[in-house]
Amino acid sequence: WDFGGVLTSSPFEAFADFEMRQGIEPGFIRRVNSHNPDHNAWARLERDELSAEGFDLAFALESEALGHRIAGSEILPLIAGTIRPAMVQALRVISETLKTGCITNNFKAISTLQTQDSKLSDSKPSFASLYKRDIMYLFDHVIESAIVGIRKPDPAIYKMMTEALDVDPERCIYLDDLGINLKPARAMGMQTIKVTNPSASIDQLSSLLQIDLRAHP
Repeated sequence: WDFGGVLTSSPFEAFADFEMRQGIEPGFIRRVNSHNPDHNAWARLERDELSAEGFDLAFALESEALGHRIAGSEILPLIAGTIRPAMVQALRVISETLKTGCITNNFKAISTLQTQDSKLSDSKPSFASLYKRDIMYLFDHVIESAIVGIRKPDPAIYKMMTEALDVDPERCIYLDDLGINLKPARAMGMQTIKVTNPSASIDQLSSLLQIDLRAHP
């Protein structure tokens, strides 16, 4: 499993809202992130080669070069999506009988983030607590790019997971919201699901596993 965009809403939705509010052309933030994708500020942050402070300036310079100066500190809070309960429940059901793993491109500053909902109510848990406690315990193994210094779509990170779980890639299903991250998994022999519609993805996962994930409360 991927985390952001699969178990939570996609940050692209927050990017689009930010661009609209700032009068920036749609897709600009994604364009910055896709420019020099292996060595840009985003990639270096996810490999823990940049601190949050370093990312703040680096992203500002990269975005300015492409037309609009946006501080990295304005972007980081947009990453914290809202939890998708149906996807988490599907994971919970699967984890009862099958091995599960999470490969996530993240950054150490993620501990400072909260969901939009949690900002509105002190009674709701933060994104960070959900990320670490309420969801991550369901996985047998978690690989975080900021910890291991490798990020998707580097094939090595997928190999690390199959070795940690002691499973053959051909017996794995990998879910991600980005096609570029699915390609290496598919090349290894995994079945893949691109998560654009959570409900449809759950149905597809149910079909592949021959488990009716919707039949469980």
